[in-house]
Amino acid sequence: MIKDSHLLREMEDSAIKKDGRLPFSIAIHIFESLWNEGKKLGVLPPKEPLEGIDIDIKVAKILNSCLKRSSQK
Repeated sequence: MIKDSHLLREMEDSAIKKDGRLPFSIAIHIFESLWNEGKKLGVLPPKEPLEGIDIDIKVAKILNSCLKRSSQK
């Protein structure tokens, strides 16, 4: 779990400035590697893919409404 998201964001920004964005082919390779690792650990694919979707939708609605209100000011 990431505990210092500000530090992570700084690291990502500096990496993008230094090396540029990742090419799509490398990004796909990273994604596939992480997916395979999740499969080996037995956590992917989820047994019930829609489990908890109602909570995700509620959180998304709240975040979107906050974003809309803050951009109107």
